Amino acid sequence: MKAIRVHQFGGPEVLKLEEIATPKPEAGQVLVRVRAAGVNPYDTYMRAGTYAIKPHLPYTPGSDAAGTIEAVGSGVTKVKTGDRVYTAQTLTGAYAEYALALEDQVHRLPQNISFEQGAGVWVPYGTAYHALHHFAKARAGETVLVHGASGGVGTASLQIARAMGLTVFCTAGTDKGLDLVKREGAHQALNHTKAGYQDEIMKGSGGRGVDVILEMLANVNLGGDLKMLALHGRVVVIGSRGDATITPRDIMSRRASVLAFTLWAAQPAEIAEIHAGLIAGLENGTLRPVVGKQLPLAEAARAHKEILEPGAAGKIVLVH
Repeated sequence: MKAIRVHQFGGPEVLKLEEIATPKPEAGQVLVRVRAAGVNPYDTYMRAGTYAIKPHLPYTPGSDAAGTIEAVGSGVTKVKTGDRVYTAQTLTGAYAEYALALEDQVHRLPQNISFEQGAGVWVPYGTAYHALHHFAKARAGETVLVHGASGGVGTASLQIARAMGLTVFCTAGTDKGLDLVKREGAHQALNHTKAGYQDEIMKGSGGRGVDVILEMLANVNLGGDLKMLALHGRVVVIGSRGDATITPRDIMSRRASVLAFTLWAAQPAEIAEIHAGLIAGLENGTLRPVVGKQLPLAEAARAHKEILEPGAAGKIVLVH
Protein backbone atom coordinates (compact mmCIF):
# COMPACT_ATOMS: atom_id res chain seq x y z
CA MET A 1 0.00 0.00 0.00
CA LYS A 2 1.01 3.63 -0.39
CA ALA A 3 1.74 5.57 2.79
CA ILE A 4 3.45 8.77 3.85
CA ARG A 5 6.55 7.95 5.90
CA VAL A 6 8.76 10.11 8.10
CA HIS A 7 12.30 8.79 8.59
CA GLN A 8 13.69 11.86 10.36
CA PHE A 9 12.20 14.86 12.12
CA GLY A 10 12.31 18.08 10.10
CA GLY A 11 10.41 20.29 7.66
CA PRO A 12 7.55 19.25 5.37
CA GLU A 13 10.08 17.80 2.90
CA VAL A 14 10.65 14.80 5.22
CA LEU A 15 7.17 13.52 4.31
CA LYS A 16 7.81 10.80 1.71
CA LEU A 17 5.26 8.75 -0.24
CA GLU A 18 6.40 5.12 -0.12
CA GLU A 19 5.14 1.61 -0.85
CA ILE A 20 4.94 -0.52 2.31
CA ALA A 21 3.26 -3.76 3.33
CA THR A 22 -0.44 -3.61 4.14
CA PRO A 23 -0.91 -4.54 7.81
CA LYS A 24 -3.17 -7.37 8.93
CA PRO A 25 -5.50 -7.01 11.90
CA GLU A 26 -4.86 -9.12 14.98
CA ALA A 27 -7.26 -9.81 17.85
CA GLY A 28 -9.23 -6.70 18.77
CA GLN A 29 -7.99 -4.78 15.73
CA VAL A 30 -9.55 -3.60 12.47
CA LEU A 31 -8.12 -2.60 9.10
CA VAL A 32 -9.61 0.59 7.65
CA ARG A 33 -9.55 1.35 3.94
CA VAL A 34 -8.79 5.06 4.23
CA ARG A 35 -10.73 7.26 1.83
CA ALA A 36 -9.68 10.58 3.38
CA ALA A 37 -7.26 11.64 6.12
CA GLY A 38 -7.48 14.85 8.12
CA VAL A 39 -4.47 17.15 8.49
CA ASN A 40 -4.12 18.82 11.91
CA PRO A 41 -1.62 21.40 13.17
CA TYR A 42 -0.30 18.95 15.76
CA ASP A 43 0.73 16.64 12.87
CA THR A 44 3.21 19.32 11.79
CA TYR A 45 4.65 19.77 15.28
CA MET A 46 5.09 16.01 15.63
CA ARG A 47 6.80 15.80 12.23
CA ALA A 48 9.15 18.60 13.24
CA GLY A 49 10.04 16.80 16.48
CA THR A 50 8.82 19.67 18.66
CA TYR A 51 5.64 18.06 20.01
CA ALA A 52 5.29 16.57 23.48
CA ILE A 53 4.69 13.17 21.87
CA LYS A 54 7.61 11.91 19.78
CA PRO A 55 6.79 8.85 17.68
CA HIS A 56 9.38 6.19 16.99
CA LEU A 57 10.93 6.64 13.55
CA PRO A 58 9.99 5.82 10.89
CA TYR A 59 6.30 6.49 11.26
CA THR A 60 3.17 7.41 9.29
CA PRO A 61 1.47 10.63 10.51
CA GLY A 62 -2.19 11.21 11.19
CA SER A 63 -4.87 10.27 13.70
CA ASP A 64 -8.00 11.29 11.80
CA ALA A 65 -9.33 9.26 8.88
CA ALA A 66 -12.59 8.11 7.37
CA GLY A 67 -13.29 5.09 5.22
CA THR A 68 -14.64 1.56 5.36
CA ILE A 69 -13.74 -1.50 7.38
CA GLU A 70 -11.62 -3.75 5.16
CA ALA A 71 -11.01 -6.58 7.62
CA VAL A 72 -11.49 -7.36 11.31
CA GLY A 73 -9.43 -9.40 13.75
CA SER A 74 -10.79 -12.03 16.12
CA GLY A 75 -13.06 -10.87 18.90
CA VAL A 76 -14.20 -7.70 17.13
CA THR A 77 -17.95 -7.17 17.56
CA LYS A 78 -18.44 -3.41 17.27
CA VAL A 79 -17.97 -3.20 13.48
CA LYS A 80 -17.96 -5.49 10.47
CA THR A 81 -16.43 -5.49 7.00
CA GLY A 82 -17.90 -2.74 4.83
CA ASP A 83 -19.00 -0.45 7.67
CA ARG A 84 -18.39 3.29 7.21
CA VAL A 85 -16.26 4.67 10.05
CA TYR A 86 -14.15 7.57 11.22
CA THR A 87 -11.05 7.04 13.33
CA ALA A 88 -10.02 8.60 16.61
CA GLN A 89 -6.33 7.74 16.46
CA THR A 90 -4.88 4.66 14.77
CA LEU A 91 -2.08 2.18 15.38
CA THR A 92 -0.26 2.71 12.09
CA GLY A 93 -1.12 6.28 10.96
CA ALA A 94 -3.88 7.82 8.85
CA TYR A 95 -1.81 9.20 5.93
CA ALA A 96 -2.01 5.88 4.08
CA GLU A 97 -4.26 3.75 1.90
CA TYR A 98 -4.96 1.47 4.85
CA ALA A 99 -4.74 2.07 8.60
CA LEU A 100 -4.72 -0.43 11.43
CA ALA A 101 -6.75 0.58 14.48
CA LEU A 102 -8.06 -0.83 17.71
CA GLU A 103 -11.75 -1.67 17.71
CA ASP A 104 -12.34 1.21 20.16
CA GLN A 105 -10.57 3.70 17.86
CA VAL A 106 -13.20 3.46 15.11
CA HIS A 107 -16.67 4.96 15.27
CA ARG A 108 -19.73 4.83 13.05
CA LEU A 109 -19.81 7.49 10.32
CA PRO A 110 -23.42 8.54 9.59
CA GLN A 111 -24.55 8.13 5.97
CA ASN A 112 -25.15 11.86 5.53
CA ILE A 113 -21.46 12.64 6.23
CA SER A 114 -18.96 12.20 3.39
CA PHE A 115 -15.59 10.52 3.91
CA GLU A 116 -13.90 13.88 3.38
CA GLN A 117 -16.02 15.37 6.16
CA GLY A 118 -15.48 12.31 8.32
CA ALA A 119 -11.72 12.89 8.15
CA GLY A 120 -12.35 16.19 9.95
CA VAL A 121 -14.28 14.82 12.91
CA TRP A 122 -12.06 13.56 15.73
CA VAL A 123 -9.41 16.17 16.53
CA PRO A 124 -11.42 19.28 15.52
CA TYR A 125 -14.80 18.27 16.92
CA GLY A 126 -13.43 16.25 19.83
CA THR A 127 -11.32 19.24 20.85
CA ALA A 128 -14.22 21.67 20.54
CA TYR A 129 -16.60 19.43 22.52
CA HIS A 130 -13.99 18.78 25.22
CA ALA A 131 -13.26 22.52 25.53
CA LEU A 132 -16.86 23.72 25.72
CA HIS A 133 -18.43 20.95 27.81
CA HIS A 134 -15.67 19.57 30.03
CA PHE A 135 -13.43 22.60 30.59
CA ALA A 136 -15.41 25.82 30.04
CA LYS A 137 -18.60 24.14 31.28
CA ALA A 138 -20.44 26.53 29.00
CA ARG A 139 -24.16 27.03 29.53
CA ALA A 140 -27.00 28.15 27.29
CA GLY A 141 -27.38 31.92 27.36
CA GLU A 142 -23.67 32.61 27.85
CA THR A 143 -21.47 34.36 25.31
CA VAL A 144 -18.42 32.74 23.72
CA LEU A 145 -15.64 34.16 21.57
CA VAL A 146 -14.07 31.68 19.17
CA HIS A 147 -10.75 33.37 18.49
CA GLY A 148 -9.58 32.04 15.13
CA ALA A 149 -12.87 30.48 14.07
CA SER A 150 -12.34 29.69 10.38
CA GLY A 151 -10.11 26.61 10.78
CA GLY A 152 -11.14 23.05 11.62
CA VAL A 153 -11.39 23.44 15.41
CA GLY A 154 -12.86 26.92 15.03
CA THR A 155 -15.79 25.92 12.81
CA ALA A 156 -16.43 22.88 15.02
CA SER A 157 -16.50 25.14 18.10
CA LEU A 158 -18.87 27.57 16.40
CA GLN A 159 -21.32 24.84 15.41
CA ILE A 160 -21.27 23.16 18.84
CA ALA A 161 -21.63 26.49 20.66
CA ARG A 162 -24.64 27.44 18.53
CA ALA A 163 -26.23 24.06 19.22
CA MET A 164 -25.71 24.63 22.96
CA GLY A 165 -27.59 27.93 22.89
CA LEU A 166 -24.64 30.30 23.28
CA THR A 167 -24.23 33.70 21.66
CA VAL A 168 -21.16 33.29 19.46
CA PHE A 169 -18.61 35.93 18.51
CA CYS A 170 -15.98 34.80 16.01
CA THR A 171 -12.76 36.20 14.62
CA ALA A 172 -10.94 35.35 11.41
CA GLY A 173 -8.11 36.96 9.48
CA THR A 174 -9.48 37.10 5.92
CA ASP A 175 -12.70 37.99 4.14
CA LYS A 176 -13.01 34.35 3.06
CA GLY A 177 -12.74 33.20 6.66
CA LEU A 178 -15.23 35.80 7.85
CA ASP A 179 -17.72 34.75 5.15
CA LEU A 180 -17.33 31.14 6.28
CA VAL A 181 -18.04 31.81 9.96
CA LYS A 182 -21.01 33.98 9.07
CA ARG A 183 -22.44 31.15 6.95
CA GLU A 184 -21.92 28.75 9.85
CA GLY A 185 -23.96 30.93 12.18
CA ALA A 186 -21.70 33.40 13.99
CA HIS A 187 -23.76 36.12 15.64
CA GLN A 188 -20.90 38.57 15.06
CA ALA A 189 -17.74 38.10 12.95
CA LEU A 190 -14.68 40.33 13.27
CA ASN A 191 -11.30 40.54 11.57
CA HIS A 192 -8.62 40.00 14.22
CA THR A 193 -5.94 41.58 12.00
CA LYS A 194 -7.65 44.99 12.23
CA ALA A 195 -7.13 47.37 15.15
CA GLY A 196 -10.14 47.86 17.38
CA TYR A 197 -11.77 44.45 17.00
CA GLN A 198 -11.59 43.92 20.79
CA ASP A 199 -13.62 47.10 21.28
CA GLU A 200 -16.25 45.77 18.89
CA ILE A 201 -16.49 42.55 20.90
CA MET A 202 -16.89 44.48 24.15
CA LYS A 203 -19.56 46.64 22.51
CA GLY A 204 -21.34 43.54 21.18
CA SER A 205 -21.41 42.06 24.68
CA GLY A 206 -23.03 45.20 26.08
CA GLY A 207 -19.79 46.16 27.80
CA ARG A 208 -19.77 43.21 30.20
CA GLY A 209 -17.30 41.06 28.26
CA VAL A 210 -17.62 37.46 27.12
CA ASP A 211 -18.07 34.44 29.38
CA VAL A 212 -15.86 32.01 27.44
CA ILE A 213 -13.00 32.45 24.98
CA LEU A 214 -11.70 29.53 22.94
CA GLU A 215 -8.15 30.50 22.00
CA MET A 216 -6.34 28.92 19.03
CA LEU A 217 -3.15 31.03 19.20
CA ALA A 218 -2.49 31.90 22.83
CA ASN A 219 1.04 33.17 22.33
CA VAL A 220 -0.38 36.03 20.25
CA ASN A 221 -3.79 36.66 21.82
CA LEU A 222 -3.94 35.54 25.45
CA GLY A 223 -2.94 38.88 26.99
CA GLY A 224 -5.68 40.67 25.06
CA ASP A 225 -8.22 37.91 25.70
CA LEU A 226 -8.05 38.45 29.46
CA LYS A 227 -9.17 42.06 29.04
CA MET A 228 -12.33 40.94 27.20
CA LEU A 229 -13.57 38.51 29.85
CA ALA A 230 -16.71 39.01 31.89
CA LEU A 231 -16.79 38.36 35.63
CA HIS A 232 -16.03 34.64 36.21
CA GLY A 233 -14.98 34.35 32.56
CA ARG A 234 -12.94 31.41 31.27
CA VAL A 235 -10.29 31.23 28.56
CA VAL A 236 -9.64 27.74 27.21
CA VAL A 237 -6.24 27.54 25.53
CA ILE A 238 -6.55 25.17 22.56
CA GLY A 239 -3.45 26.16 20.59
CA SER A 240 -0.20 28.04 21.16
CA ARG A 241 3.07 28.31 19.29
CA GLY A 242 5.25 30.05 21.85
CA ASP A 243 5.34 32.06 25.08
CA ALA A 244 2.59 34.48 26.09
CA THR A 245 2.74 37.72 28.07
CA ILE A 246 -0.20 38.39 30.38
CA THR A 247 -1.18 40.76 33.16
CA PRO A 248 -2.27 38.55 36.10
CA ARG A 249 -4.45 41.34 37.54
CA ASP A 250 -6.70 40.99 34.50
CA ILE A 251 -7.51 37.49 35.75
CA MET A 252 -7.71 38.49 39.41
CA SER A 253 -10.08 41.43 39.00
CA ARG A 254 -12.49 39.30 36.97
CA ARG A 255 -12.15 36.20 39.18
CA ALA A 256 -11.45 34.52 35.87
CA SER A 257 -9.74 31.29 34.85
CA VAL A 258 -7.26 30.26 32.17
CA LEU A 259 -7.75 26.59 31.36
CA ALA A 260 -5.79 24.36 29.02
CA PHE A 261 -5.80 20.73 27.96
CA THR A 262 -4.63 18.19 25.46
CA LEU A 263 -7.19 15.93 23.83
CA TRP A 264 -4.82 12.98 24.27
CA ALA A 265 -5.32 13.12 28.05
CA ALA A 266 -9.12 12.83 27.85
CA GLN A 267 -10.42 10.10 30.14
CA PRO A 268 -12.44 7.08 28.90
CA ALA A 269 -15.75 8.43 30.24
CA GLU A 270 -15.10 11.81 28.59
CA ILE A 271 -14.17 10.16 25.29
CA ALA A 272 -17.35 8.07 25.32
CA GLU A 273 -19.42 11.21 25.93
CA ILE A 274 -17.59 13.12 23.18
CA HIS A 275 -18.29 10.46 20.53
CA ALA A 276 -21.92 10.04 21.58
CA GLY A 277 -22.44 13.79 21.30
CA LEU A 278 -20.60 14.13 18.01
CA ILE A 279 -22.37 11.23 16.29
CA ALA A 280 -25.77 12.60 17.36
CA GLY A 281 -24.84 16.05 16.01
CA LEU A 282 -23.56 14.62 12.73
CA GLU A 283 -26.73 12.58 12.28
CA ASN A 284 -29.14 15.45 12.88
CA GLY A 285 -27.17 17.96 10.80
CA THR A 286 -26.20 20.24 13.68
CA LEU A 287 -22.53 19.39 13.06
CA ARG A 288 -21.31 19.80 9.48
CA PRO A 289 -17.54 19.45 9.01
CA VAL A 290 -16.37 22.09 6.53
CA VAL A 291 -13.82 20.79 4.03
CA GLY A 292 -11.79 23.74 2.79
CA LYS A 293 -9.31 21.90 0.59
CA GLN A 294 -8.72 18.37 -0.72
CA LEU A 295 -5.21 17.36 -1.73
CA PRO A 296 -3.82 14.04 -3.01
CA LEU A 297 -2.00 11.91 -0.44
CA ALA A 298 1.24 12.56 -2.35
CA GLU A 299 0.91 16.28 -1.53
CA ALA A 300 1.10 15.85 2.24
CA ALA A 301 4.09 18.21 2.39
CA ARG A 302 2.02 20.96 0.77
CA ALA A 303 -0.80 20.33 3.25
CA HIS A 304 1.65 20.68 6.15
CA LYS A 305 2.82 24.05 4.84
CA GLU A 306 -0.65 25.40 4.15
CA ILE A 307 -2.26 24.42 7.46
CA LEU A 308 0.08 26.76 9.33
CA GLU A 309 -0.49 29.73 7.01
CA PRO A 310 -2.84 32.53 8.10
CA GLY A 311 -6.31 32.65 6.58
CA ALA A 312 -7.66 29.18 7.27
CA ALA A 313 -11.04 28.38 5.74
CA GLY A 314 -12.20 24.90 6.67
CA LYS A 315 -10.39 21.59 6.97
CA ILE A 316 -7.53 20.32 4.80
CA VAL A 317 -7.88 16.63 3.93
CA LEU A 318 -5.74 14.17 1.99
CA VAL A 319 -7.62 11.92 -0.44
CA HIS A 320 -6.70 8.97 -2.65
